[in-house]
Amino acid sequence: MKYYFNEDGSAAISAYIDQYKPSQIVVLTDDHTRNFCLNLFKTNMNIKFTNVNIKPGDTVKNIGTLLQIWKNLMDIGADRKSLLINLGGGVISDIGGFAGATFKRGIKFIHIPTSLLGMVDAAIGGKNGINFLDAKNQIGTITLPELIWINPEFLNTLPSTEFNSGFAEMLKHGLITDVSYWHELIQYYKKPNPGKLSDLIQKSVQIKDAIIQKDPYEYGLRKLLNFGHTLGHGIESYLNYQKNHPITHGKAVAIGMVLEAYLSYKINGLDIQSATEIKETINLIYKPVLFKHQDIETIIKLMRFDKKNENGKIKFVLLKNIGQADYNLEVPEKYIEEAFDFYQK
Repeated sequence: MKYYFNEDGSAAISAYIDQYKPSQIVVLTDDHTRNFCLNLFKTNMNIKFTNVNIKPGDTVKNIGTLLQIWKNLMDIGADRKSLLINLGGGVISDIGGFAGATFKRGIKFIHIPTSLLGMVDAAIGGKNGINFLDAKNQIGTITLPELIWINPEFLNTLPSTEFNSGFAEMLKHGLITDVSYWHELIQYYKKPNPGKLSDLIQKSVQIKDAIIQKDPYEYGLRKLLNFGHTLGHGIESYLNYQKNHPITHGKAVAIGMVLEAYLSYKINGLDIQSATEIKETINLIYKPVLFKHQDIETIIKLMRFDKKNENGKIKFVLLKNIGQADYNLEVPEKYIEEAFDFYQK
């Protein structure tokens, strides 16, 4: 996977365009990135392009928006030699990648993530897709972009809630692979150093990329990247679609990591001190959410749509230690209810 940081990215895209010679260039944005990021893109890239724009937010990551993108591509005469540049956060990477992978049976596309979540997670690894029937990421493909440009300058326009959403995925990288990185991230949060952020982003990208290189289609090792997501996706779907209580992807995953840290203690040998450290760290960064019994029941039902499940059995990624994880582990439902009690104490 080809990814470039800072000013190297604009040069890499220009070189790619010169070599590929696309029939036209289309830049996909949402309302936010069109207003706050498109001018910076224009400043760095001296190219002619057509802008296709969609509404922002995870709730528009659906078949209706995908149809709109396909129609816009047809209306402007895009062909198989066209190049799609996805300029935005996780939603733009997900739905833009899916649109590019399927339009005319696949056109070339590039990701330029403008959110922290996009930079360290959504744009990396070729996963793309849409939500379906209130369940996260049910339809899509694994198709790699031609290249990825990661420019932290785009983060200057990012609200703190969205920054924290991406930060959750970075914390996850530390929890599943590198205890020293986990502690480095905690120190950064307590005492932010803007000069350090770019290095931390690169570290997260390297962690995720190293896993994907070994298992690009998620037959085994790549499943580790789903830590916090089995319960997190259920929480995200429930609060966003059924309760109309908006929550960012990262915050939902952060809650999921606390819950799954407790499950790790019950099932996989994680010591309770480490589970408590994870809970206290997460609750310092992300304001806790109160879940009632009926909320928990519905979230457990939504987990049954999780893509990691096999033969009707819910599969979890669980920690053995901070920095070490296992995948494909089954958990009795009673422990999931206990995990919510642990989170809310």
